[in-house]
Amino acid sequence: MIKRDHPELSISQQCKLVNLSRSAFYYAPVGIDVGTLAMMKEIDRVFTKYPFFGSRQIAAYLRREGTVIGRHRVRRLMAKMGLEAIYKRPRTSQPHPQHSVFPYLLRKMQINRPNQVWCADITFVPVRNGFLYLVAIMDWATRKVLSWRLSNTMHAEFCVDVLNEAIAKHGPPEIMNTDSHTIGASSRMV
Repeated sequence: MIKRDHPELSISQQCKLVNLSRSAFYYAPVGIDVGTLAMMKEIDRVFTKYPFFGSRQIAAYLRREGTVIGRHRVRRLMAKMGLEAIYKRPRTSQPHPQHSVFPYLLRKMQINRPNQVWCADITFVPVRNGFLYLVAIMDWATRKVLSWRLSNTMHAEFCVDVLNEAIAKHGPPEIMNTDSHTIGASSRMV
């Protein structure tokens, strides 16, 4: 749209008409040099091995291997590559505002027989190319894991399947206890 040899309008006027800064018109993109590409490859290698490493850990790891690099450069290159450390982020599972809050029924209860109280929880497990979600059902009296399952998505179906499997194997518990942020409500009677 902008012509360098326009007979009536200067480049500055043409840029103004198309709402473009002059510096943007003159800018010539610069490719990534070979050294930076090699550094990005090293960062990717370390990140693939340790996906939970942030820029500080990657920089320290590379320094131990003999590559001198600062964490700010690692952070900038990771951002350019779209890499972000996998870690538990705060407040990831919030209850719905309309969800009922149940009283904690187990505070002073004596738990001394199987199938009296079960608990369930969900967490994530870092793996080579990401992470998996792990859900487990456990009997509080025997401390036995009754059922567990891994999933690559945090959908409720795999949690319900684990609970159904535990009930099929061991019969229903008197009380199913979970924290209110994951599978269900806190200390709900089954």
